[in-house]
Amino acid sequence: MEYKLFLDSDVVIDFFTDREPHANPASELFEMNNNGDVKLFLSAVSINNIYYIVRKFLGHKKSMEVIETLCEMTEIIDTTKAEIVQALRNGFSDYEDSIQYCCALKIKDIDAIITRNTKDYSKSSIAVMTPLNFLQMKEKNDSQE
Repeated sequence: MEYKLFLDSDVVIDFFTDREPHANPASELFEMNNNGDVKLFLSAVSINNIYYIVRKFLGHKKSMEVIETLCEMTEIIDTTKAEIVQALRNGFSDYEDSIQYCCALKIKDIDAIITRNTKDYSKSSIAVMTPLNFLQMKEKNDSQE
């Protein structure tokens, strides 16, 4: 079964900047993506946020390579006026996460939003998990098959 996962920016940044202790679970998600076990999605608005933060760790040139790699490895979900306006009305305490959520809603048969800040998605109608929670859930499901 291929899981459809929407990644919050923090998970991507953990992976590319090797932030401990979060880098390994994030890395496993990208490896699973390469193996076809999951399909990873990002919002277009995440790309500039990821670049901005990763650049502080890796510099401009390497950060541009990161963005290119992300475009190859993931599906990028458009962020339109509709998502921006809808995000104003969701009642999320974090507006950026509200935009992310609105983008995730556009993905047909999405399985989960993956983030380290699960509390910011408390109003989500989509399952919300940390990378580690998802990996544990998947391992449990795989062992029951």
